[in-house]
Amino acid sequence: MAKPELSQSETSPLSRTPLFHLAVEQNARLTAFSGWEMPVQYTGISAEHQAVRTSAGMFDISHMGKFVLKGKQLREQLQRLVPSDLMRSQPGEAQYTVLLNPQGGIIDDIIIYYQGEDETGEERCLIIVNAATCTKDKEWLLANLEAHTVNFQDLTPAKVLIALQGSQAVSYLQPLIKEDLTSLKFFGHLETTVFNQPAFIARTGYTGDDGFEIMLAPDVGIKLWQSLLNSGVTPCGLGARDTLRLEAALALYGQDIDETTTPLEAGLGWLVHLDSKGDFMGRSMLEQQKKRGVERRLVGIEMEGRHIARHGYPVLFNGEIVGEVTSGTLAPTLGKAIALAYVPTALAKTGQKLDIQIRGKAYPAVVVKKPFYRSSRK
Repeated sequence: MAKPELSQSETSPLSRTPLFHLAVEQNARLTAFSGWEMPVQYTGISAEHQAVRTSAGMFDISHMGKFVLKGKQLREQLQRLVPSDLMRSQPGEAQYTVLLNPQGGIIDDIIIYYQGEDETGEERCLIIVNAATCTKDKEWLLANLEAHTVNFQDLTPAKVLIALQGSQAVSYLQPLIKEDLTSLKFFGHLETTVFNQPAFIARTGYTGDDGFEIMLAPDVGIKLWQSLLNSGVTPCGLGARDTLRLEAALALYGQDIDETTTPLEAGLGWLVHLDSKGDFMGRSMLEQQKKRGVERRLVGIEMEGRHIARHGYPVLFNGEIVGEVTSGTLAPTLGKAIALAYVPTALAKTGQKLDIQIRGKAYPAVVVKKPFYRSSRK
């Protein structure tokens, strides 16, 4: 699931999740994040990053938007707002996709968890959205769905969401769950109980590794966090979440994708199912782009030295600015400086030599295949 940019209004009080006091108790370093006061790191970004890659780490992502929708022919209505064919999903399956505006721009990247149909014929979906776009997404959905046929619940303030991520995530969570988690497929989900209380568990995440996202009531979430902490799971902040997702080349809304970028430009063409569904928001623009080809693409870049390409740095070719870095870091797992950047399509091929302008000086870089890191356990 994608996370938003850091943002804060100096005059607006910051919201806190039900797990906030646990971060304070663990001496986490805090930061303003999309209107929330959140832990950016506990023991350190690199240590937390490596904990996920080698064992397991957990993140408080309760700030993210959580919507439950119910209604007859619900998926048919949602079909009109996304480029993906939601009718492919079976109960217990999920679809990562994007909400589009009429120009084909990305309003937000979301996950739609299809929970099936009840005895009255009503379908139920859980939708997880980014914290920074939660209000905008809610308004967009309500404005574009048939209000009299859809029951919309915003569970954002009522539920805790914990991401338990890493190669050993199953072994830490399984003792608390009666269902066999090894049989839960990637992007599968189920409703179960944790400490005899209702819980929703999905095999999804934003780290490029195996793991789960667990939604439950605040008091149960606090108990689960403490239980996982006592069993040896490393608490992780937003800093490690960012380096992990960038190694996996997962888009960050507000930086790598926004309302001015289309999924075809952003390397998300696999979400666009033009052949298997009817009309949807932004379809005509995507059809035009697919026919004539996009003018720019989001590519993976590896620096040839250890200089780090940061968000906003110019991309150069033959001394001329041709693009811009959207995200960049020194990847802890790889020991290399990596980045994502938009460049002209002609320069978007693997092996293409480019330069990144850092404080007025050009440093060599090369276009590489995405993702930078791929887990062997997913």
